[in-house]
Amino acid sequence: MSWPDPKPGLVIRYSYLWLSEAASGREEGLKDRPCAIVVVTAGVDERKRVLALPITHSPPRDMEFSIELPLETKRRLRLDDQRSWIMLSEWNDFLWPGPDLRPLPGKGQETVALGYLPPSLFEHTRQRFLTLARKQLAKRVSRTE
Repeated sequence: MSWPDPKPGLVIRYSYLWLSEAASGREEGLKDRPCAIVVVTAGVDERKRVLALPITHSPPRDMEFSIELPLETKRRLRLDDQRSWIMLSEWNDFLWPGPDLRPLPGKGQETVALGYLPPSLFEHTRQRFLTLARKQLAKRVSRTE
């Protein structure tokens, strides 16, 4: 499989490890899901470190910690028509490419990339996430160790 260059705004298929799963001792997520790459930095051994936010169908408890994906964006990314939210309250970070990336099922393609968030939606997501992270209201789940 050839790996796409991880860039902010790219939506990938990934085995996301929720904070609650990590706290219970799990090392791998229970479900592969779309996740939005929000930050890419220098990592180890010329690999890039990626911060990814989960996308879920579960309605958020607090709207301050989520952004709903517009239906048009979901369709462009080849996601279903159910309501979905980008969660801003936690993130996974990992070295790219990581073992938890998953190829898209049934697409006849060997890729993990679904496409990009629209620039305005990505910038809004990034700004809200960074604000929460600076206030320590978003929690990190490291997958690099």
